[in-house]
Amino acid sequence: MVGEPAGSDGVMAETVGIGQSETAVADMTDFFLVMMLPGAGDELQGLKKGIVELADMIAVNKADGDNIARAKLAAADYRAALNILTPHSASWSPPVVTYSALTGKGIPDLWAHVLAHKEKMTASGELAARRREQQVKWMWTMLEERLTARLRSDPAVRAKLRQAEAAVAAGRLAPTLAVEEIAVLLGG
Repeated sequence: MVGEPAGSDGVMAETVGIGQSETAVADMTDFFLVMMLPGAGDELQGLKKGIVELADMIAVNKADGDNIARAKLAAADYRAALNILTPHSASWSPPVVTYSALTGKGIPDLWAHVLAHKEKMTASGELAARRREQQVKWMWTMLEERLTARLRSDPAVRAKLRQAEAAVAAGRLAPTLAVEEIAVLLGG
């Protein structure tokens, strides 16, 4: 888990569920839990964004009171969607569970799946491989951030960027040539 190097059992990260942040979080974590609501259109929204493909588990909340049938229907829809996708792990097929944050029902089952995932991924060697891939992705992210910071902080590069943007927008300069000119300024 993410918190192990810091001496904790784990760390949870929450996203707002509206875009690329989910991909970034999925790339940085050992377990990616997608939480959905029943009957709120989230089923189709989640499918459109491809978040189902990222999930190590899908959990449908509000499986209580009048929502139990809707939660079960949403879970069945997600199971059907997962059946047509190729799992990203040879050792793990993402389960779909229902739970109620209000009553606590289903939360022990949800947590049992998280622990089972860690056990299976560790035993297969996939957890170690995933963490190695995470380190490489982290390296590239830091490199891209450093290059972007340099683009924004160097006055000569910023001036050239503004000129290049204007020339590309006006059709006087091809984007590939603009990139080459800027790369030369960066020493590349």
